[in-house]
Amino acid sequence: MGGCCSKGEVGAGGLRPKHEEEEFYDGEEEEEEEEEREEEDGTRVRLKGSCTFASMYTQQGWKGVNQDAMTMWEDFVGEKDTIFCGVFDGHGPFGHKVAGRVRDALPSKLSSELKSSQSFEQDNNERNLNQNNVNGDDSDDSDHFHDASDDSQQCFSSWKAIFVKAFDKMDKELSQQAGIDCFCSGTTAVSIVKQREHLMIANLGDSRAVLCTRDDKNQPVPVQLSVDLKPNVPSEAERIKSCKGRVFALKEEPDVHRLWLPNEDSPGLAMARAFGDFCLKDFGLISTPLVSYRKLSEKDEFVVLASDGVWDVLSNKEVVKIVSSVSQRSDAAKILVDRAIRAWRSKHPTSKVDDCAVICLFLNLLPTSTMATMEVHRSSGKSLGLSFSESFKTARSGEVSDLDDESTAGSKKEWSALEGVSRVNSLLKLPRLTGVLSWRKRSVKVEENEMPASPKI
Repeated sequence: MGGCCSKGEVGAGGLRPKHEEEEFYDGEEEEEEEEEREEEDGTRVRLKGSCTFASMYTQQGWKGVNQDAMTMWEDFVGEKDTIFCGVFDGHGPFGHKVAGRVRDALPSKLSSELKSSQSFEQDNNERNLNQNNVNGDDSDDSDHFHDASDDSQQCFSSWKAIFVKAFDKMDKELSQQAGIDCFCSGTTAVSIVKQREHLMIANLGDSRAVLCTRDDKNQPVPVQLSVDLKPNVPSEAERIKSCKGRVFALKEEPDVHRLWLPNEDSPGLAMARAFGDFCLKDFGLISTPLVSYRKLSEKDEFVVLASDGVWDVLSNKEVVKIVSSVSQRSDAAKILVDRAIRAWRSKHPTSKVDDCAVICLFLNLLPTSTMATMEVHRSSGKSLGLSFSESFKTARSGEVSDLDDESTAGSKKEWSALEGVSRVNSLLKLPRLTGVLSWRKRSVKVEENEMPASPKI
């Protein structure tokens, strides 16, 4: 979602005219990034391009520097069949720098928290073993075998704690980060960790993760894995108001609710959770991720992570249909971005096209027979049509999630910032107190709590 703020006050009439808006970014050219590198533990880090099981692509919009960032870590923490993916959508004057910093640092923090959790569990197991030997405990190992639901719950609980601690440390680091002013700049973060059949999802803001699975008729169906955490989601609005923040929409954009300071009509942030944006952290904005879990099955085909530049103009159904129909998996992300840009021009011709970033993670190798069937359909001109209901499924359907009833109240529809109105960016106006407070000086010691059992690798 680009980082624009208006130059003037937001008065009773709402936003200033389009021609009076000013793009806020520092004007620095984006540095050319290496496509792939390898970490000391063997993890392969990819920032763009494609491989046998993933496709990545980002394109700058019409608002200035591209503030979207993304990354994929293969063999995460040095373990086979463990993958981290993340998409980050910056906003504000230094949103591109915040997004880039989180992209580079967050996976390492997750890795560190995971290793600490494993070490903690190993120490506990050794203590328990010694105690059992002293007491002559002759019980069997039956307690170490869990049914699928117990295993899933344990995995979810462990990863939730890891994500929460890593996200908290990431945000505290940003508050003290030299060279990046995060007072009125920040970023979303939608991330997943795939660990064999386990899929963990952690989300801040309104970037989104959607899974494609197959129904009983073998038709592709979208399953939304994350909730767009906007200020008008009931549980988010309640928290913000309890912290004296304000949530309301301007007349010019009645469907876009924003987060405002208590006594000033700024900055008008279009999300309820984000990294950075420290001007709002005392008024209801948080960096605690919403974490959910899904146990993958053979019917699950791919996951799409994307910034709201895609979701604002394409539905979950359209995205799944586009990716399902590509002839080459390596082209999936670029084709999806191209379709999103065309949709922007068609649906919002007077608005500036937003930045777009997409990761398509394919969960299984496509069987040869399926490929042959697809080729037959294409050559015969038949369409592999999709059969969807109007409502979409969420990760909560039959899966473990920390989404409560209030936070999923809005999941009856896709939470989009665009409902027949012109596109307005995430930040409307910088607060007057930008130069007064320095969040870098507010170092907060991270409390070390006992971690639950680490996820099995």
